[in-house]
Amino acid sequence: MSQPAQVALATQQNDPSFVSVWDELKWRGLIHVSTDEAELKTLLDGDPITFYCGFDPTAPSLHLGNLVQLLVMRRLQLAGHNALALVGGSTGLIGDPRPTAERTLTPRETVAEWVGYLQNQVSRFLSFEGDNPARLVNNLDWTAPLSAIDFLRDIGKYFRVGTMLKKDAVSARLNSDSGISYTEFSYQILQGLDYLELFRSYGCVLQTGGSDQWGNLTSGTDLIRRAEQATVHAIGTPLITNSDGTKFGKSEGNAVWLDDQLTSPYAFYQFWLNTDDADVIERLKIFTFLSRSELERLEAAVAAEPFRREAQRTLAYEVTALVHGAEATDAAIAAAAALFGQGDLATLPELTLRQALGELTTLERPSTTPVLQLLVDTELVASLSEARRALAQGGVYVNNVKLDNDQLTAADVALAGGIVVLRRGKKALAGVFTQ
Repeated sequence: MSQPAQVALATQQNDPSFVSVWDELKWRGLIHVSTDEAELKTLLDGDPITFYCGFDPTAPSLHLGNLVQLLVMRRLQLAGHNALALVGGSTGLIGDPRPTAERTLTPRETVAEWVGYLQNQVSRFLSFEGDNPARLVNNLDWTAPLSAIDFLRDIGKYFRVGTMLKKDAVSARLNSDSGISYTEFSYQILQGLDYLELFRSYGCVLQTGGSDQWGNLTSGTDLIRRAEQATVHAIGTPLITNSDGTKFGKSEGNAVWLDDQLTSPYAFYQFWLNTDDADVIERLKIFTFLSRSELERLEAAVAAEPFRREAQRTLAYEVTALVHGAEATDAAIAAAAALFGQGDLATLPELTLRQALGELTTLERPSTTPVLQLLVDTELVASLSEARRALAQGGVYVNNVKLDNDQLTAADVALAGGIVVLRRGKKALAGVFTQ
C-alpha cells in the first residue's frame, strides 16, 4: 500500500465517528444520485463487494473531476471492498458525447499512449497489495476481439432506441445544430458492455461515476438486468461548483491537471489555497481524509478567524501532498514564502522556482540587460525614471535583496539557472530568465 493510502486508512480507522462507509459517503456529500439507497447501504456496509470506475484517455492526464472518483474508490477500498480501475482503451477511441459538439477523434497511437499515462496516475491512489488489492483493466481487451455482428446480436439487441434517445447527453446533442453521430450515440452501449463484462468476469456489482454520466451508468445496470436477470448498482457523485456559481476545477480558465508537467505542484497548491471561505469545508470533506472532529474544528475556525485561512492552508497541503507528495508540497510552500520575502530564494531547487514563476509575469532577456531596464520591461514600473525613484525610496528588491545600485545588470544578480526575481513593494512580482 502506498504511504498516502496507509495514512488515509489509519485516519479512517481511528476516526470514532466512522461507522458506515455509506453514511460516510453521504456525510461528505458524495452521493448525488444512486440506485436503491437501502440496498446500497446494506451492500457497502456488509461483506466485501467488487466495484469499478472508468476513466477514458481523452487527454494525457486526469484532472480534478477525476480526482473525486479516485478518492471515492479509495474510500471504498479502505472499507474492504475490491476496486477495479478501468482505463478505457476502446471508449477513449470514441469519447462520450459532449453537450455541444462532436469530439475530434484522437489517433489510436495517441490513445494507447494516454492509456499508460492514466494507468500510472490511477495506480498512485489505490493499493495493489493486501487482502483486497485493486486491479487495472482495459476495455480494449474485450471489445477489440468483438465483431460488429457479434456486437449487434449479443449486446445491441438489449438496448431500446427510445431509452437511448432520452439520455441527457444524447438529447442535448439532438437538439443542437451539430446533432450526434452514430459513433457517439453508441458510446452508452460500450459503457454498458464494460459493466456486463466486469460483472461476468469479476462479480462486479457497483459502478461509480459523476452524475453527468448517469445515463451511461444506468445503461450498464439495465443491460445486466436484461442479459443476466441480475440486479447491480450505480452511484453518481455530484458535479462540484463554487458557491458563486462558477465551475470548479479551473485555474485561470484552464483545467487543473494531476500531472505535474501540466499543472505544477506550486500552481496546484495555490489553486486550493485560493478556495473561498464558503467552499472550503465542502472541499475538505470531499478531497481529504480528515476526521469529522477535525473538519468541525476547521469549520469553527473559518467562522471565528477567517483571516488566518487555516482551513485553506490545511486543504492545500492535504490535497497537494496526496497528489504530488509531501516533499513537492513543502517545496511549493517554501517557494511561495520566498517569493514574498519570507525565505531565501537561492536555496530553492531551480525547477520549483521556475514553476512558481510560471504563475507570474515572466520574460526572457539577455544577461547584459540593466536591472532597472528589467523593471520597466516587466511593467513593475512605467519608466526608467520611475525605476530610479523606486530604488531611491528603498522599494525595489532583487531576489529578496533590497536594490541599492542602479548600475547592476541581470548577470550581476542572477540566481542559478539565470533566474532573476524582481519585486516592487510587498506584492508586485515578476521573473526574468536570462539568456
